[in-house]
This record gives sequence, structure tokens and C-alpha cells, in this order.
Amino acid sequence: MKDFFQRAWLEIHLDALTNNFALLDSISAPDCKVMAVVKADAYGHGVAETVRELASCGCAWFAVSNLEEALQVRAVLPAVDILILGYTPARYAQVLAEHNITQAVLDSANAVALSEVAASCGVRVRVHIKIDTGMSRLGFFFQDRKRDNAVLDDIAAVYALPGVIPEGIFTHFAQADDPANGQEFTELQFALFTACIDELRSRGAVFKLRHCCNSAAALLYPHMHMDIIRPGLVLYGIPADEAFPHVGELLPAMEMKTVLSQVKPLPEGAPVSYGSTVAAHSGTLSATVPVGYADGYPRALSGNGHMLLDGKRVPILGCVCMDQCVLDVSAVPSAIPGMTVTVFGCDGEAMITAQSLTEAVGAIPYELLCSINKRVPRVYLRNGELVSVANYMLFDSHGVRIG
Repeated sequence: MKDFFQRAWLEIHLDALTNNFALLDSISAPDCKVMAVVKADAYGHGVAETVRELASCGCAWFAVSNLEEALQVRAVLPAVDILILGYTPARYAQVLAEHNITQAVLDSANAVALSEVAASCGVRVRVHIKIDTGMSRLGFFFQDRKRDNAVLDDIAAVYALPGVIPEGIFTHFAQADDPANGQEFTELQFALFTACIDELRSRGAVFKLRHCCNSAAALLYPHMHMDIIRPGLVLYGIPADEAFPHVGELLPAMEMKTVLSQVKPLPEGAPVSYGSTVAAHSGTLSATVPVGYADGYPRALSGNGHMLLDGKRVPILGCVCMDQCVLDVSAVPSAIPGMTVTVFGCDGEAMITAQSLTEAVGAIPYELLCSINKRVPRVYLRNGELVSVANYMLFDSHGVRIG
């Protein structure tokens, strides 16, 4: 089904995903694999079509947050490698093994529990050991070589447990996306990680796959690429910083569109939207669009956001509502209901990026992309041509079309 209700929708450019993956693959170290991070519904892009496209480009590794997301990817791609970066209860060891899903191991207790359940089920689970070198979030705590040296014995013991296949080891950087202030700490984390690997090797624990680079580190620190890089946001064409290497070669994969639902002139002094926080000026031509904070458009953009209409930036009047916004389209006197509005993306020479939109409200692009509601269809394009539509609202929990 390729039609969709043109109320509010996301346009996902598959050729942009292809471009970005090819770029990351080309700049990665020799024999280094690209592990595409596709958690949170592929950062709002829609996981099914995203992983299909990336797999067709040669991507063989995918990273997710949890078991549900891993099973979602597995249902689409039966043969790729999938790593769960977060926590999975040990009782699901058999599910992990049966679906060939690799699990992050976070500490000794977590490893022992997983090992015991796996062994009792007669299965073995592929695992990657998570090392906490500076996030103080998940993983074996190793932030000082002398003080935390004892944890290396714990990790070596995990390596020898039955029921698990310890194929990888990884860490996560806390400040890699801030090269001006975070380089020293990132280098420290990398030094701790490599020291951990070397010490474990001397204890007989050798890992085939070592990885630490998120999006920023993949671009900024090629000497840290090791065996796998794990790009997330940059894979979707959004860099953490416009000054990063290769940023000019990335293509944003997502645009958000809506339409004008009503256009009307407002007399001077007419109050606009909730709270009557603004009043119309003389000659104001207003237009309502059927998109609001329930669709993921930040309410914090009330009164200071813009959208694009006919290649021009048009400001938001008053408060962003749950389902609607009011625009001042006085600069486009030809505006009529049904005209397409770009919430973020390109319209002719004009552009509103996800970065600029979120910077205006003190947020980050991750928040915007991941908060776009499921009632907003994902419309997939390749070279401008419609390929498919994912409309989450038109199907029940069994995937059967409603109505």
C-alpha cells in the first residue's frame, strides 16, 4: 500500500542512508566493520525499511537497545548479526540463542545468571563484554588501572563460563562528540580500554571483536576504529558538529512534512492559540497546519519556531498545540489549503535542519527524531520516487490492516 493520509508525514530518503553508510564504510579502518545502530525504531526512521536498505548495502551488524528491538530486526533480516547494547533478563537466554542474538554482558552477576540459564537450556549465547571506562552507566567498572585491576579477574572468569560464547568486548565514550573539550577524556577512555584488552589477553581471554567508536569517534578518531565502529545519528545524516570531518558528504535521511489545513486573514489584535500569548498585526495572513507536539514537534518552539512554505520561512504564531500550529504566512499571499509545508528539511533553497530546530529549544536531534509519534507515517523515497509507506496506525497488533 503506497498511499497515505497527507496530514503529517516523514519522508525517509533511502538513497541518503545508502550514501551515509558507504561513506562510513569507506573511512573505516581496513577490516573494520560498520555496526549500524538502529535502536528506537532506527532513530524514528522506521526500523524495517532502514535495516533492509542498510543490509542491501552490505551492512552485516546491527545494534539495538533491547530484546524486543532485536527480535524486530531478526524478523526482517534472518541472517545478520545483532547486538543488544543494554540489559536483557537472563531468563531469556534460550530466546537469545534460538534467534542468534548477541547480548552485552554487564557484570559478573549478570554473566553468571545468563550462563546458568543457558547451560540449563542446553544452549550457548554469544556475548560481548561491556567495559565502563568513564560513563559510569553500564558495564564492568574499569576507570583506574591500579584501583580497578581486580575487575580483570572477574572478566577473565566470565570468559571461561559455560553457556556463553565471549566473542567481543566494547566500551562507550562519554565526551567524543565534544572535540574541543572532550578529546583528553576520550583518549583516556581509549587507553583504559586497550589496557583492559591487553591485560585480559595475558590472562588468556582473547576477544575476536573489539569496538568503542560511536558516531563522533568514528569521524574524529580513526586510530580507535579497531574491529567495529558503531555509527548512530551520523548514519542518518546528522552530525554532532558541523566542523567534524566528512560532514559535507553526509545527507540527512529524514524530512517532516505537513499541509495547510486552513488559511484566513486575521484582523489586527486577534488573539492566537492557547493563552492568547500573541495578537495578530495588521494584514496578518494566518494558516493552520495539522501537526503539533503529539506528533513530536516540540511545544518549546511556540512563538520562536519556523516552517517552510513555498521556499520561504514562515513563523509560528503563539503556542504549539497538541495536534496543530498556527503560522504567519503573510509572506506567501498565494497560500491555500492543501499546500505542502516543510516542518524540517528542504524547500527549494531554504532549509531547516533537525539540529537548528532542536538547538533553538536547548534540545538535541536525538530527542526530536525519537519523539515523532507513530501516528506520523514514514514515507520511503529513493531518488525522489515513492518506494513504500509504513503507516503504524492502519494495522492492528497482528499486522492486519484496519478498515
